[in-house]
Amino acid sequence: MSDKSPYETLGLTEDASFEEIQQARQRLTDQHSGDRRQVEAIETAYDAVLMDRLRMRQQGKLKVPDRIRFPEKVTATEPKAPPTPGKSMPNWLQSYLDTPSQADILLPMGVYLVLMSCVALLHPTQGSQSPLQVTLLAGVVASIYFLNRKERKFGRSVLLTVGGLIAGLLLGGLLGASLANISQVNSDQFAAVVAFFVLWLVSSFLR
Repeated sequence: MSDKSPYETLGLTEDASFEEIQQARQRLTDQHSGDRRQVEAIETAYDAVLMDRLRMRQQGKLKVPDRIRFPEKVTATEPKAPPTPGKSMPNWLQSYLDTPSQADILLPMGVYLVLMSCVALLHPTQGSQSPLQVTLLAGVVASIYFLNRKERKFGRSVLLTVGGLIAGLLLGGLLGASLANISQVNSDQFAAVVAFFVLWLVSSFLR
């Protein structure tokens, strides 16, 4: 086959289409699959034909379909890294959030509803703040218990509870002071109720 031109080796004429060139290569390769030298000659002829077509294309004598790839034009393309999914929140915040079960929501809710009721039943004119303080202390203990039983991190439970208590009292104090101007709302009691609501959120949805 070495005395033949590349086109003759493939059994083609110089005006053969690219589909015919590829079909001839595949047919001859299958036909001589057991003869390594013959297969090498076929591949060499195929490459030579492609090179000839490339030369003709560069000279403007031939338009090559985009799907045809010549050996010297093939470049290795690096695989694109999969896009990193966008994060909706930082990792440190995700580590504090919990996906509570129904029991983790309802049990603390029941406890804090009882405590809120106790605060609401306190007489507004009482001079002593002891009953209110005892109720707040019970709410703090409940929050620490519910948080600690999730991951057994007592220190973290205390910090989250204290943070929730402070945030709740501050928010409740601001809202209570505003409401006290337009209604007979006891600002301390209202602040305690808001604090219990915040502690319920903390003990149910944080860990």
